[in-house]
Amino acid sequence: MGLFSKIKNGLKKTGAGFMEKVGSVLSSFRKIDEELFEELEETLILCDIGAATSVKICDILRERVKEQKVDDPTLIRGMLKDIIFEMLNGDNSLDVGTSPTVIMVIGVNGVGKTTSIGKMAANFKAQGKLVVLGAADTFRAAAIDQLAIWADRAGVPMVKSVEGTDPASVVFDTMASATAKKADVIICDTAGRLHNKKNLMDELAKMNRVIDKSLANGKKETLLVLDAATGQNAVNQARQFSEVTDITGIILTKLDGTAHGGVVITIMDELGIPVKLIGVGEQIDDLMPFDAREFADGLFPDEV
Repeated sequence: MGLFSKIKNGLKKTGAGFMEKVGSVLSSFRKIDEELFEELEETLILCDIGAATSVKICDILRERVKEQKVDDPTLIRGMLKDIIFEMLNGDNSLDVGTSPTVIMVIGVNGVGKTTSIGKMAANFKAQGKLVVLGAADTFRAAAIDQLAIWADRAGVPMVKSVEGTDPASVVFDTMASATAKKADVIICDTAGRLHNKKNLMDELAKMNRVIDKSLANGKKETLLVLDAATGQNAVNQARQFSEVTDITGIILTKLDGTAHGGVVITIMDELGIPVKLIGVGEQIDDLMPFDAREFADGLFPDEV
């Protein structure tokens, strides 16, 4: 299955749910008036697009309808698609061209963090990169064991310690091992214990200091993994994590199994954090680069 086909297939539930609701609104009006805009705004909110972003979309739509003197509600669909594409379009790439690139991965339990790391490692290795993993989520023994399974599956080395070890010390050992191996990409799994923000902030700051001391000419990314199926809760997690550390991008998982993909628009518009990778399946190659055009097309399928 090709890249576009995978993304299109992965967005089926989101696209069908989105267009079913939006299409129902548009088909119930014979003219474009304020009542249509109000109902459309409510519908966008129901599609997991946040209230502020839904208002913004409808404000832009009102202006364009007025400027272009549009009076046919059926034309709203294409205009809405263009607006959403423009809001999503930007630099969403995960660039690992600088060697070494260190990727810190954070996220609460159950969002697909370890799986995403394993898939990233496999993808980078397939590109000819030398990848090293660091198991710095040391507060759960299962996290270390799960990452070891994915490291083996991806065929990349992993640095680990025992449960309860200081995460920063694991990062230190990982950086030393990766430097000795002349690694291109270093991916560190870290904890995401939002219930104690102060501890999490201190822990992440300590790990970042270790990386910065070891990273003379490299590049650093901090990626937050979110579960698309949790809808607005994913947006709330992104907001809370952004309060404790600088996030450079989002990995949005489980898009293939949910109708809540509209959270992408809210995250990027309200929080200004680019979605860089999306998970559209269970296979090792089902973590895909985010593409604004393909996502917008997926939201507005020809058939629902």
